[in-house]
Amino acid sequence: MTPVIAKTREELAAVRSGVSGRLALVPTMGALHEGHRSLIRRARELADTVAVSIFVNPLQFGPNEDFDRYPRTFAADVEACAAEGVDIVFAPTREVMYPSEPLVRLDSGPMGGVVEGVTRPGHFDGVLTVVLKLFNLVRPDVAVFGEKDAQQLALIRRMVADLDVPVEIVGGPTVREIDGLALSSRNRYLSGDERRTAVSLSQALQAGADAVADGPSAVLRAARAVLDKAAAADPPLALDYLVLVDPATFTEVDDAHTGPAVLAVAGRVGATHLIDNVPLRFGEES
Repeated sequence: MTPVIAKTREELAAVRSGVSGRLALVPTMGALHEGHRSLIRRARELADTVAVSIFVNPLQFGPNEDFDRYPRTFAADVEACAAEGVDIVFAPTREVMYPSEPLVRLDSGPMGGVVEGVTRPGHFDGVLTVVLKLFNLVRPDVAVFGEKDAQQLALIRRMVADLDVPVEIVGGPTVREIDGLALSSRNRYLSGDERRTAVSLSQALQAGADAVADGPSAVLRAARAVLDKAAAADPPLALDYLVLVDPATFTEVDDAHTGPAVLAVAGRVGATHLIDNVPLRFGEES
């Protein structure tokens, strides 16, 4: 099945007018991999019609980040969408999404200024702005996002709640490669040696998860021990952060914490910025 491709607001509106039943949206920046495809399959379970947006959003890239070299593989992306039975691909240009410089943007607030927001200031403002625009244009009933981007998912859920956006938000589990590395469009930047170092991110998370019965401090110690070794590897991992946070607010938890938490990590191997996380639970239900 070949999806209908809409590249303008007018084309999207025409396609959208013929949709009946529930519509699910999977927002992406393209360079689709198995992680994206798993989100599409989840969307298919939740709705009658599935739309995928493909747009590399300039607002969420900082001045020294990889906007210009971010992989753009539109033909392959459409093939992947066709294989997964996607009905609509919305692939706007920058001029369609931002016909003029946006003077009004969403502010991700204090929740967007911590963890990933420290190393990428303004990133989540750009994410929330484009996601809200996509919601307004596509008007989905449900939208599916990957849990690998846990802070992004938490912020989108908070945006929807705070602004009364009528869209159900569903998370899809992180998909990993055989060696444990979380699937990411940026993995293709890694050389063989860099890839071997990058696996330390998921290994650190696993070490932390294995220590959950001993409490938050033990989790962080176990994870950091793995990352310290990776920092001495060749090539090294340059750690951005390792934090244990509340999954709803992304504030750091203390050693008395019980209930759900997210162990999140990010670092750079060579020029490539990678993130990962694992959900945990402390206390009697852990």
